[in-house]
Amino acid sequence: MKVLTVFGTRPEAIKMAPVVKALASNDDIEQKVCVTAQHREMLDQVLDVFDIQPDIDLNIMRRGQDLFDVTTRVLTLMGDVIREHGPDVVLVHGDTTTAMSAALAAFYCQTPVGHVEAGLRTCDLSRPWPEEMNRTVIDAFAHYLFAPTERARSALLAEGRDEAKISMTGNTVIDALYWVRNKIDRDEGLKCALADRFSFLDDNKRLILVTGHRRESFGQPFEEICLAIRDIAENSNAELVYPVHLNGNVQAPVRDILSNVAGVHLIEPVAYIAMVHLMERCDFIITDSGGVQEEAPAFGKPILVTREVTERQEAIDSGAAKLVGSNRGAIVAYALELLDNPQAYKSMAEAVSPFGDGLASERIASELLSG
Repeated sequence: MKVLTVFGTRPEAIKMAPVVKALASNDDIEQKVCVTAQHREMLDQVLDVFDIQPDIDLNIMRRGQDLFDVTTRVLTLMGDVIREHGPDVVLVHGDTTTAMSAALAAFYCQTPVGHVEAGLRTCDLSRPWPEEMNRTVIDAFAHYLFAPTERARSALLAEGRDEAKISMTGNTVIDALYWVRNKIDRDEGLKCALADRFSFLDDNKRLILVTGHRRESFGQPFEEICLAIRDIAENSNAELVYPVHLNGNVQAPVRDILSNVAGVHLIEPVAYIAMVHLMERCDFIITDSGGVQEEAPAFGKPILVTREVTERQEAIDSGAAKLVGSNRGAIVAYALELLDNPQAYKSMAEAVSPFGDGLASERIASELLSG
């Protein structure tokens, strides 16, 4: 079977890396890896971590590009790639503009599409935007629907998708997480390098990891989140470490509100290995990231989700996460409770991860061959 695996952003690369490795290890599959480089630098960091060499690099990243640019460039170039290589299936991941445009190109070429992480829904096209539309569009015509959880499978069935096309696999992010954790555990030099890199953190203080980048939060909601982070720092003895996303809509409020706040460490975006290290080291996480919502429960780390709705409702239902939105008071109250109330912390930290066992990629390879 000829498989064309396509991705272009850091989150996609993390979640598709174990799939690439599973397909590469199967003698019955001939795989080509195509990257769009929708995120150039952040993508390359992940490729280095997992030692993946793309066969095709579209290198579409341009300064100041918008969704129109990414969509049309990926759609046009992927049409050429698919016609040239003639894959039996085009494999995409999740909800990015790269995934939607590559899948649409495959549909126009009448080539079957496999959708890894199918079926995630908020049922609100504005949250997250444009991701909810992207993944819904892909699922409308994908031939292979790889649902990570029973909830995702149920969402697909409720929309009338063919049950024979749906496979419940678990989430490949857990495969990636375990792979990197084992890599760190086996390499003493790497462990020392990570410890040195974050030596500015005080081992005697509680640590909160913060991330944020969602478009729907830009403006006043994001400012409220930043003010909440400042309040937490000023009303606790904890440290907060925040790898700040490069988007200007994130950089501006973060720098205006959080620069020079005692206990808040604003750092450049970190490579995936460093992010895994920080997730393991921290006490809990404040985030709007979908991937982090899936990863943190596997490490027993409570999550405060700074979104109004989430397609990872499983984390909320399991007790591992709380949905706090951009409500400054709620973010601060829940964070201080996790710092001050051992029982509240324990109830979230001991929640069972609902996102898989680390074998999702192997299941996807098997389903492609059997389907």
